[in-house]
Amino acid sequence: MDLTIKGLRVLVTAGAGGIGRATARAFAAEGARVHICDVDEKALTVMAESDPAITRSICDVSDRKAVARLFEETLAALGGLDCLVNNAGIAGPTGRVDEIAPEDWDACVAIDLTGQFNCTRLAVEHLKQSKNASIVNLSSQAGKHGFPLRSPYAAAKWGVIGFTKALSAELGEFGIRANAICPGLVDGPRIQSVIANKARSLNVSHDEMTDRLFAGVSIKQFVDPNDIAKQIVFLASPFAKTISGQEISVCGDTRMLS
Repeated sequence: MDLTIKGLRVLVTAGAGGIGRATARAFAAEGARVHICDVDEKALTVMAESDPAITRSICDVSDRKAVARLFEETLAALGGLDCLVNNAGIAGPTGRVDEIAPEDWDACVAIDLTGQFNCTRLAVEHLKQSKNASIVNLSSQAGKHGFPLRSPYAAAKWGVIGFTKALSAELGEFGIRANAICPGLVDGPRIQSVIANKARSLNVSHDEMTDRLFAGVSIKQFVDPNDIAKQIVFLASPFAKTISGQEISVCGDTRMLS
């Protein structure tokens, strides 16, 4: 299916690995022009070698001066902006709320939620000039369900959904769509680290913790990042011109998180 997005100008944050890398490549495969940022210089170097057509910047989205430089570099590379994918995020600390260090809470919220604000506020004026403008924010199933021992992450991801709905209401008059993607248990090193940390906190095995997480999921398999990427690319296409303000799950039907 031709999504008719050849030449679409896209910025993907945290685009050098995981969901971000899959998303950047999926856009590029459709003929879009893609710029990515990441905090991982080594991963950016690898992307430069494997995907030379995708331009790149180093950026911590919680640093507003760095984000300002990112947008200068993005606009220089792309000549404008049609789609912002706010993908950057960290897993945050694992532990009961009274055990979590305040600085770990602050860091998680600063990247996972405030980082999306930092990028979006600079993107809007450029998106207003696009004939097919969209914002896709990465939330999580933790943004729809309570997630024991992961309160900073859950709070930030719930915030992303509220932020997305506010953006849709504010920006609709300019033809800018805003949606949130809520992945489930996504295959990769991050979820394995989360499982290991929760298993340690609860004094259970890695396998038992994995089983507990999947107990509330209908399709008991990890989500492929490429499946999330395809959903994001569709939302940025003209075929999604009336889809806005939605929190869209790609999660195997997650009913609860343990």
